[in-house]
Amino acid sequence: MWTQHQLTLPPQRRGFHLITREVVAAVPELAGVQVGLLHVWIQHTSASLTVNENASPDVRRDFERYFNHAVPDGWREFEHTLEGPDDMAAHIKASVLGPSLLLPVSGGRLALGRWQGIFLCEHRDHASARRLVLTLQGEEKQAGK
Repeated sequence: MWTQHQLTLPPQRRGFHLITREVVAAVPELAGVQVGLLHVWIQHTSASLTVNENASPDVRRDFERYFNHAVPDGWREFEHTLEGPDDMAAHIKASVLGPSLLLPVSGGRLALGRWQGIFLCEHRDHASARRLVLTLQGEEKQAGK
């Protein structure tokens, strides 16, 4: 079986935002899949997705500090500057982290590890809403199993 949904997330401040619940809620068919894959794609070039620890907010803040240090806003060597000092840095961060995730589904649930969560990585100071395309493929649960 295949199904696809679009999820629009409200604008977020710059940072790493846990979105696992929103993703799962947007794909109700997930509960009926015995084994499969959920592909999560972000339709933007200045935000990205990652999976990492979902327990400690320190991890999210450290990710933000690291990426801001590694790719600073307004670096004088950037040529693409018309959309503000955070724009080109956001594009680079988004390319490094990536626009998609491929997540295993097992027994009607995402097969994430105990401390893993899905994160929207917002790299702009004043971002717009972000659109995700969620594509589920898999073998449906058999009745009575």
